[in-house]
Amino acid sequence: MIPFPDNAPLGDDQKKKLSSALASLSPEQRAWVSGYLAGAGSQAAGDAPAAISVSQPLTVLYGTESGNSEALAGQLATQAKQQGYKPQLLNMSDATLSNLKNAERLLVVVSTWGDGEPPESSEAFYNELMEAEVALDGVEFSVCALGDTSYDLFCQTGKDMDARLEKLGAKRLVERVDCDLEFDEPFANWSQSVWSELGTAVATVAPSSLSQSQQVVFDKKNPFPAEVIENQLLSSSRSAKETYHIELSLEGSGFDYQPGDVLGVIPRNSEEVVEAFIKAGGLDGNAEIEHHVIGQMSLVNALTTELDITGLSRKVAASWQQICGSKELAELLAPEAKEKFKEWSYGRQIMDLLELYPAKSLEAQQLVDILRKLPVRLYSIASSSNVHPGEVHLTVAAVRYSTHEKDRKGVASTFLADDAPKGTKVSVYTHHNKNFRLPDSNETPIIMVGPGTGIAPFRAFIEERSAAQATGGSWLFFGDQHYNEDFLYQLDWQEHLKNGALSRIDVAFSRDQPEKVYVQHKLAEQANEVWQWLQKGAHFYVCGDATYMAKDVHQTLIEIVASQGEMSHEDAEDYVAALKKDKRYQRDVY
Repeated sequence: MIPFPDNAPLGDDQKKKLSSALASLSPEQRAWVSGYLAGAGSQAAGDAPAAISVSQPLTVLYGTESGNSEALAGQLATQAKQQGYKPQLLNMSDATLSNLKNAERLLVVVSTWGDGEPPESSEAFYNELMEAEVALDGVEFSVCALGDTSYDLFCQTGKDMDARLEKLGAKRLVERVDCDLEFDEPFANWSQSVWSELGTAVATVAPSSLSQSQQVVFDKKNPFPAEVIENQLLSSSRSAKETYHIELSLEGSGFDYQPGDVLGVIPRNSEEVVEAFIKAGGLDGNAEIEHHVIGQMSLVNALTTELDITGLSRKVAASWQQICGSKELAELLAPEAKEKFKEWSYGRQIMDLLELYPAKSLEAQQLVDILRKLPVRLYSIASSSNVHPGEVHLTVAAVRYSTHEKDRKGVASTFLADDAPKGTKVSVYTHHNKNFRLPDSNETPIIMVGPGTGIAPFRAFIEERSAAQATGGSWLFFGDQHYNEDFLYQLDWQEHLKNGALSRIDVAFSRDQPEKVYVQHKLAEQANEVWQWLQKGAHFYVCGDATYMAKDVHQTLIEIVASQGEMSHEDAEDYVAALKKDKRYQRDVY
C-alpha cells in the first residue's frame, strides 16, 4: 500500500482505494496515470500542461553479451524519465571510474557470461573496478544481475560488482536481484522497488502523445512465425560433422538486421525425447498442469514447446532431491561436494535424475514446478539483408553425441536440422549486436577468424561489402576438419575472391595431415602481414568457440603484436586491449 500524508485533501475511504490501486501498478503505469491526470487537469482548467523540470541526474550502467542487459537498461532509462530524472545510459565498454565517482544515483544491469566472467565488452571496466581504490561515498546504487542457473557461478559478475560498490563506500538503495533466463518479472519487481525508494517526480505526459499504434509488433515476446524456404546439408555426407544452411522468410515481420546481428530461435523439444521424459516420470501426458510463466496446458504440450527438459543444473537437482528423497543425491548436492556433483552431472540431463533417483510417487505438477522455461537460442546471421531482402540465413551444426551409454542431441540445432524442413514455420526474432559491427568506412580493411560455424557472420560481412563495392581489404581465416568434407560455403568464397569482395583466404583443415593445424597456426604463419594490416587500421574479428579457439587466437594475436611490433608481452597486451577499447577487435564467441 502507498501511504498518503495526513493533510492530503482526500477522505479515508478515498485514500484506501487510491492507495490500493496505485500499489497494483507498475512504475510505467503509475507514471502514465500521473502524467495523464496532470495533463487532463490542466486542460480542464483551460491551461496548457505545465512542464516539470527534469533535473535530477541518474546513471544507468549496463554490461551486455547477448543484448538483454542493454534492453533492460533502456527500459530503466525510460522509466527514469517518466519518474522525473535525467538519465545517462552508459555501456561498460565506454565507461570509466570517473563516471561512477560523479554518479549520485547508479543503477547497474549486468549479465554473467561463460564461467562466471563479465561480458566481453565489459571486461576492461570490470577489471578496473575490481582492482582500483576509489571513494564512492555519496553514491546510491542498486544492481540487477542476469545469469543462467545452469551454470555454477550464477550471476557472479553482478554479485561481484554489488559487493565491490559497497566496499568502495556506495550506499545500496535496494538489495540486488539475481535473474535467471526468465528475467521480466524479477526485473519489474526490482525496478519498482528502486523507484519507490528513490521517490518520484513525474514529468507531464501530453494526452496527444498517449495514442498507441494497433499494428502488430513482432519481437522476443511475440516472435514471428518464419517459413523455412531452404534447409540443406552444407557439409559432405562423409563428414564427421553435420552442418546445415537454413533460409527463413521474414516477409511481413517488420524485422531489419545488419551484418553481425543474431537471430533468436524459439526451439521445441523433440517428440521422442518428450515421450521418454514422460515415461521416465511415470506420468500421463494429457494431465493438466499450470506454470507461473506459461500458464495452463497439458503436460505433453508444456514439455514439447515451453519447458527445458534437458539442462541439468544444481538447482534442478536440489529440487528433485526434495521430491525423491534420495540420500545418495543429497550427498552429491552437499556444499563440500560441488566438484563431485560437477563431475557427475557432466554429460547428463534431467532425465538421468528421474531414472537414477526415481520418486516413489510423482504428480505432473510437481515435475513441472522444478523446470524452467525453454531457453531461446541465438544464432549469428549468415546473410546480408541488402543481398537477400526479406530473408535471413543461418549456419547450424546439429549437435549429437553419446554419454553415459545414451544418445543425446542438442535441442535447438536438431530441431532445425530434423524438424524444420522446407515449408514449416519457426518462431524467431532479430536481435541487434552492437558489439560486432563492420567498420563505418568501406575503405577500412578487415581480418576475420571464423572456424566451423563461426564462419556465419563473415558470410554476411562479405556479402554486405560486395553489395557496397567496398575498397577496404578483407582477409578470412577459416578452419574445420577436412577440406573435401567441411569447407563451408567454398563456392561463395571462390566467387568473392574473383569479384574482389574477399582479398584473401587462409584455411586450416586440422585432420588433413598428421599434425593438427588450426586457425591460430595460420595466423602465426602470417604474423608479419597481419601486423601490417593492423598498422593500416584493420579491424580484427573472431567468431566461434570461446573455450579453446578464441583464447588461442587471442594469445596468438598478442604474440604477433609483441614479435612484429618489437614490444614486451605486457605492452602487447595493452595494445590488444586498446584495439578492443577502440572497437577494432571484436568477438562473437560462445
